[in-house]
Amino acid sequence: MTKGTGADAHTACTADDGDVAAAAAAAGSATKTALARFFDAGARHAAGPDHQQLWSALADVASGGKGLRPALFHSVYLALGGDDERAAAEVGAALELLHSALVIHDDVIDGDTVRRGRPNVTGIFADDSRARGYDHDRATHYGETAAILAGDLALTGAVRVLALCGASQPTVARMLDLLDRALHLSAAGELTDVRLSMDADAEIADAVDMEYQKTAVYSFELPLQLASVLAGVEEYEPPLVEFGRLLGVTYQLHDDLDGMFGDEATIGKSVLTDLRGGKCTPLIAHARTTTFWPRIRPYLGSASPDAAAQVRALLEQSGSRAYVEELAQNLAAEARARVADLPIGPLLQGWVRLITERAA
Repeated sequence: MTKGTGADAHTACTADDGDVAAAAAAAGSATKTALARFFDAGARHAAGPDHQQLWSALADVASGGKGLRPALFHSVYLALGGDDERAAAEVGAALELLHSALVIHDDVIDGDTVRRGRPNVTGIFADDSRARGYDHDRATHYGETAAILAGDLALTGAVRVLALCGASQPTVARMLDLLDRALHLSAAGELTDVRLSMDADAEIADAVDMEYQKTAVYSFELPLQLASVLAGVEEYEPPLVEFGRLLGVTYQLHDDLDGMFGDEATIGKSVLTDLRGGKCTPLIAHARTTTFWPRIRPYLGSASPDAAAQVRALLEQSGSRAYVEELAQNLAAEARARVADLPIGPLLQGWVRLITERAA
């Protein structure tokens, strides 16, 4: 187990935005190396061309993201005095595999075929099936089947990589408990997301809590908790959890704004997804409280670009966009305040700036 001490952490934590960028670069390199080991090892189970294509598609997903979660974990782990580079790389790879699994399954739930500006796993296999002459329904079924299976492989891979990261048995057991909690809350949040989309009657607080469970827990709380546990500086875990909650919801609110008002070429996904799925995001939950709601609700479930343009205009006029933007700003400010007195505060505030500036 890599053990930091309070003193070690205090001397390691004079961080700024430059350290965030450097940690992100270091985490990216270490994570890619660990992921390469994972995919090379998995290739030994090759069971024919179908499996090889599936494994290759999953490897492409896992290596094609921004690496936000491993970078957050890695930067805080180093700041807390952690120095087990091999274990940290494995934990970073586990976080990226977890993220890959959840976004692959999320795309199936949302009926999306594009991710990061190109076909996702569903899209790749559906396109391949259509090219072989199958009709739309059968091709879609094949694509979604492949995506579910790829997500399953990524999810079990995340557990395996974390369990074999090389840390001590008590440390691994604690990290697996944290992963288990994150998975339960993410599953609960995903299911609630679909239910709220069916009902379209969520309160703003319910919509925000759903986004906390679905995204903030595994994307922000979990990397911070794993950094604390692996570094052996668990006294920082409570404030880090609260910081992760605030920053994670901030991140998701900006993602909601992108999903409605963003540019597809920039965000790499369709801006019709949330509308088509009738997503009850905080944007929509706030709109329900305004006089504009009767004009907005009929458009929910539509995949029409014209409908999306109408909804965007109405969300502007109702003040819902401004409300969510202000909520995100307030949560980011609260996140900064919660860690202002921590020795790793400058690094964490750098992360707040990174998230909010990237959104801007």
